[in-house]
Amino acid sequence: MGVLRAEPARFADLAGKSAAAAWRSYDFQLTIYAVLLTAVGLTMAYTNSVEGGRLLLGPNSTFARGLVWAGIAAVVFVVATIFDYRWLRTFRWPVYLANLALLALTLAVGTGVGGAARWVTVGPLVFQFSELAKVLVVGVLAAYLAGRRDRLRSLSVILGAIVLVGPPLVLVMMQPDLGTSLVFGAIVAGMLFLVGASLTWLGVLAGAALASLPIVWNHVLLDYQRERILSFLNPSADPLGSGYQLYQAQIAVGSGGLLGKGLTNGTQNQLDFLPVQTTDFVFAILAEELGFVGGVIVLLLYAVLIWRLLVAAWRSRDPFGTAFAGGIASIILFQLLVNIGMVVGIMPVTGIPLPFITHGGASLTSLALGLGIVQSINIRQARADW
Repeated sequence: MGVLRAEPARFADLAGKSAAAAWRSYDFQLTIYAVLLTAVGLTMAYTNSVEGGRLLLGPNSTFARGLVWAGIAAVVFVVATIFDYRWLRTFRWPVYLANLALLALTLAVGTGVGGAARWVTVGPLVFQFSELAKVLVVGVLAAYLAGRRDRLRSLSVILGAIVLVGPPLVLVMMQPDLGTSLVFGAIVAGMLFLVGASLTWLGVLAGAALASLPIVWNHVLLDYQRERILSFLNPSADPLGSGYQLYQAQIAVGSGGLLGKGLTNGTQNQLDFLPVQTTDFVFAILAEELGFVGGVIVLLLYAVLIWRLLVAAWRSRDPFGTAFAGGIASIILFQLLVNIGMVVGIMPVTGIPLPFITHGGASLTSLALGLGIVQSINIRQARADW
């Protein structure tokens, strides 16, 4: 009985130490960099809400919606940080099946531009489940790899990871959404690399993927997707058609110069020469109005954010934490490279959002969820017993 009476005091002492260690493990830098990038996104939403020198603040304005989604993302981040990430590992298969069900629902009842099915509308709310699917796939894949930590270099484990990612990738491709489906490929490649999968097998599979490109070109890609790729190779061939977006984006980036034209002073912005300037091509407006210096500062913010995610991965004593943080870093890095690459003309136009800056609640909220889970991993490392 004496031992039993002593246990509550011992447990309380350990809990107190654990709580203190948890706060020491919380990565404030990661949060600060994410907040700063979100602030840049709101700044771009602001400049895209100014017309004729007048700020539009109606409920449907880009800036107003951006503020609302930033608030929702903040709540999601806090809840995900408080939530014990180990439950995600425990319930990975229900999460995986729910993810597939949401993507199938999007195909069944979703709406979009040009006959696409990408958004599900419920009353005043619009959901893009493919963005949420990225983070959920990272969680499921991290649980899969963590459960096979002793066999990560085997081909069977690598192929198993690819098979897991296959169904959501195909469902997103059917929407059709080429850009997001490519992100799933980047997720599995980045996570396998970071957890130490065999580079030889990864190289063989990468070669097989390259060899399959003619099949993908002829039998998977749609006509407009092939046109986008061809316009990337020669945008001047059809400057008023398939090459119009890229042509206008390059004008915007080039006209920004060193310091830019100033917020709300960009001609490509104010004259609406650039389509989807609040989403896929928002970096073109940023470069036009904030210049080369502003663009470099934003890239540095991305670099330090990805660095903090990799630090979280390296420090994790839980293989799940290592894989998950690496997966979120892969999402941000891949989308950053492709989005800015297509704006400056070194990547084809694929419709991939710029993390935190592209206007859109689904992307921002999903990233907040992912970063919140990373913080949950950080603060629970002191308590983890693996």
